Amino acid sequence: MTVGPTGGSAAGRRGPCVVVAGGGTAGHIEPALALADAVMRLRPDARVVALGTERGLERTIVPQRGYPLEMIPPVPMPRKPNVDLLKLPLKVRSAIKDTREVLDRVGADVVVGFGGYVALPAYLAARGRVPIVVHDSNAKAGLANKVGARFAERVAVAVPDTGLPDEEVIGIPLRQSILGLDRVALRAEARRFFGLHPTAPTLLVTGGSQGAQSINAAVAGAAPDLAAAGIGVLHAYGRRNTLAVQQIMGAPPYVAVPYLERMDLALAAADATLCRCGAMTVAEVSAVGLPAVYVPLPHGNGEQALNAQPVVDAGGAVLVPDAELSPRRVAEAVIPILRDRARTQAMAQAARGSGHREAADVLARMVLEAAERGARR
Repeated sequence: MTVGPTGGSAAGRRGPCVVVAGGGTAGHIEPALALADAVMRLRPDARVVALGTERGLERTIVPQRGYPLEMIPPVPMPRKPNVDLLKLPLKVRSAIKDTREVLDRVGADVVVGFGGYVALPAYLAARGRVPIVVHDSNAKAGLANKVGARFAERVAVAVPDTGLPDEEVIGIPLRQSILGLDRVALRAEARRFFGLHPTAPTLLVTGGSQGAQSINAAVAGAAPDLAAAGIGVLHAYGRRNTLAVQQIMGAPPYVAVPYLERMDLALAAADATLCRCGAMTVAEVSAVGLPAVYVPLPHGNGEQALNAQPVVDAGGAVLVPDAELSPRRVAEAVIPILRDRARTQAMAQAARGSGHREAADVLARMVLEAAERGARR
């Protein structure tokens, strides 16, 4: 089933057809769409088609960004031996069949995978038929990309030593709206928009779209210390959470919101951020030159800390383990950064210099080269 605009149809176009597989979470979808935009900048005659599943965020995000979306069955990998594991071979075969039908129908010249439920069937369907390019945003590659990399023409990664063969380090493709964000020019508007103090050093706090309870509790508890230091706060605490904050008379406002609809203005309003360190978050925060206090998610394989480490090593961020997070630790980490303008500026420059701002165009050129070879087959 196709969802979204049909501007990517073959009619009237002679350029390559690029199929992107990056569904599920924003960490997979956003790099895929940044690549799609870069492909269209380099080859306006190209077609870009996205693969997705009914359960993923791509269901709404991809059509909103103007690209056609083809639905395929998801292939989730069970974390433990169970009944779902026994059903896996049948699910994989069915997903491969459906995905091959999509690739044939749209005339795919190259498949680009970004990991996750959507990428695995795309890799297996394209194997031996359509050139494959893999991109992994994380410090440790996921299972789908480990499979796809075995028969990919090119393997691009955000950071070194992901565990993928023949990896080429290019960074994470980012939206032009992030790369072109002028924080200084937008600052006054951004602070008015959120009701922040116009000149006070300001901290942006976010635990992602769902929020993070440990971050919420620690930063809210540090509110009196931050207020005493003359620091304002913009805190996105998550739609499913509540937050009670002690407001100090005469201090810069502590503005708490459930969700940030205008992340561009939030980034422009802030002088530093305290947040998780998913690969996409680190890439975007670094690209706009925002000093960061990163608090890695305490679950998983430790990849969030690895995502942030290059920026920490460059001097653009500090790392605070979730287990150490407390109101006192927040104050100790944040206040010295925001009260020292020279340090804030040095960290901003280091953060900006640690990224790969050209990643989308570099990956697009890789993909278009692979597509040319695919079209000649």
